[in-house]
Amino acid sequence: MQNGRSFPQTFGIFIILLLTLTSCSNSSQKNSRPTYLKSPVDLLIRDMSTERNFTILLLDMDFKEAESKYFHKYQIITENGDSIQSKESPWTQVNDTFFDANVNNMGMELVSKKNGKLSKIAAPPGYTNYVGNKQYGQWQQRDGNSFWEFYGKYAFMSSMFRMAMFPVRYSYWNDYNRNYYGRGRSYYGPVSNKRNMYGTNSNYTKSNTSSSWNKKPTSFKSRVRSSVSRSATATKSRNARRSAARQSRNTSRYSKSNTRSRSGGFGK
Repeated sequence: MQNGRSFPQTFGIFIILLLTLTSCSNSSQKNSRPTYLKSPVDLLIRDMSTERNFTILLLDMDFKEAESKYFHKYQIITENGDSIQSKESPWTQVNDTFFDANVNNMGMELVSKKNGKLSKIAAPPGYTNYVGNKQYGQWQQRDGNSFWEFYGKYAFMSSMFRMAMFPVRYSYWNDYNRNYYGRGRSYYGPVSNKRNMYGTNSNYTKSNTSSSWNKKPTSFKSRVRSSVSRSATATKSRNARRSAARQSRNTSRYSKSNTRSRSGGFGK
C-alpha cells in the first residue's frame, strides 16, 4: 500500500471543525432554532473537494450506552497518479439520524467520487472506482464464470476488499452498473439464504472479526437498532415541526410587510 500525499490535511483539523459545528448546534438549541449539522462524511467530502476520485467506506460502528452516543469509523481511499492510499479515520461521533440511515451499511461505500461525479448512494466496497477498472485489473474466466482480479501491483486491494473469501463476479458488478449506479439505488449484491452478499448483516461484513460492532452480542445490536430508530424518528419529527413553525413565522412577517407597504405613502 502506498503512502504519501496529504489526505485531507489532518484529522485534528477535521475533529476541531466537527466539535465547532456541534457547539454551534447546541447553542442554537437553546433558542429552539434547529441548525443543520454536517455529518463527518460531509466534512470529508468538503475537504477532498479537489480530488477527482475517492471512496469512503463505513469500516465500523459503535454505541456507548453510558453516554448514549453513536460512533463511526471510516476507511478513506484516495489516488495519487497510479498509486492508491488507504487511511482509517479515528472514532467519530455521529448523530442519531445519520447512524440510523446507515445502520445497514457497514462494510459498504457510503460515498464515492468517480471522474469528478459524486455519489452518496451505498455500494459494495470497491465497486465504483476499482472493480471493473482496467487500470487496476481485469476479468478472468474460472469454472465458466468471470471474476475480477487486480494486477500484481494492486494485489493489496484484493486483500483490502476481502476478495479471496468473497470474489466479485462480473454478473454482480454488471448488475450494479446497469441497474443501480447513477439511479439513486443502493446495491447489496445477490441474496443467498435470505441474506445479501454485502451490508451490516452479511457474511461479508461479519467475517471482519476485528470489528467492534461484530464483537457485540446480538441482543446489544438489536437494542441499538430499535432505540436509534425511535430516536431518529423523534428527531426528524421535531425538526419538521420547527421547520414548519419557522416557515409560518417567515410567511407572517412577509404578509405584514406587504400590508404596510400597500397602506403607506399616500397622504391626504
